[in-house]
Amino acid sequence: MKWMIYGANGYTGTLVAQHAKQQGLQPVLAGRNSEAIHKLAGQLELPSCIVDLNDSTALQRALADVDIVVHCAGPFEVTAAPMIEACLASKTHYVDITGELSVFEYAHACHERAQQAGVVLCPGVGFDVIPTDCVAAKLKQALPDATELTLGFDSASRMSRGTAKTSVRRLGEGGAVRRDGNITPVPLAYHTRTIDFGNGEKFAMTIPWGDVSTAYYTTGIPNIEVYIPASPNLVKKLKRLNWFRWLLRFETVKKFLEKKVEQQPAGPNEKQLEQAITYVWGEAKNAKGVTETLRITVMNGYKLTSHGAVDVAQFILNHSPAGGFYTPAKLCGADLVEKYYVVA
Repeated sequence: MKWMIYGANGYTGTLVAQHAKQQGLQPVLAGRNSEAIHKLAGQLELPSCIVDLNDSTALQRALADVDIVVHCAGPFEVTAAPMIEACLASKTHYVDITGELSVFEYAHACHERAQQAGVVLCPGVGFDVIPTDCVAAKLKQALPDATELTLGFDSASRMSRGTAKTSVRRLGEGGAVRRDGNITPVPLAYHTRTIDFGNGEKFAMTIPWGDVSTAYYTTGIPNIEVYIPASPNLVKKLKRLNWFRWLLRFETVKKFLEKKVEQQPAGPNEKQLEQAITYVWGEAKNAKGVTETLRITVMNGYKLTSHGAVDVAQFILNHSPAGGFYTPAKLCGADLVEKYYVVA
């Protein structure tokens, strides 16, 4: 089977490529940056391909004999649609490492076309959203009549530049929750509460994490929120920012913030990748007030992404599931996350 890692020269794409090589696999490393792709391919002794997402004809040609693409080139709100369309046209399975709500919704909207083409579409095969998606699935198993689902995580790991760019690009859109089955826009830091993610109680706020989309397709639970720890001071700043959030929707402002991000380190260093573990928490509640809670501890998010992307790609190649849209837990089962457990 031939498979491709697109955007392999980025911080996370490189981690995915390195892990694939360590597993004895031979993916094609692809992207538009010829110098960076050829350099990495030479270091890892892997084949390479230079192709631009904006050239749909060349992209379809590059995918013609590729069985699956692991898409790692963000921001995915810009890059996912052209890659998904090329995959549907070339009958190439698609997975990515996004956490962006709009991408999950776009992929879900392509479900029938993917079924007809026999193409698997499974976005979010990294830290976004494997751990939380599997926790959601396990909570649904424990409480089948749940009507509310709350998820969250606590990580001390530094963001990569790509993740940070995605975050600043979305600031202008505010937050999001799932309410009565529908994704609902809400202000930044919409809700706050105290949560024990697994390492003591912490003040936390809602964020527009991918599970607002995916956990609904995994569980059918109609009301979903996702939380991360945040200082009261940060929450106050974000609430004030809501008054000026419209300014952040301008592309010039987004570009300015992205340039600021470029001044940061590329991502977590080797020590953080090995030591900065992540606490994941979930809570399901039914109409009678019965509650089920689950806490797990997993490896650093970027390390998990490098493993998860390769594992899910190989699962698809080895099991040949029917075409259509999937979440990671729906595709591989809720126990997928157990591969990434660590001891706190």
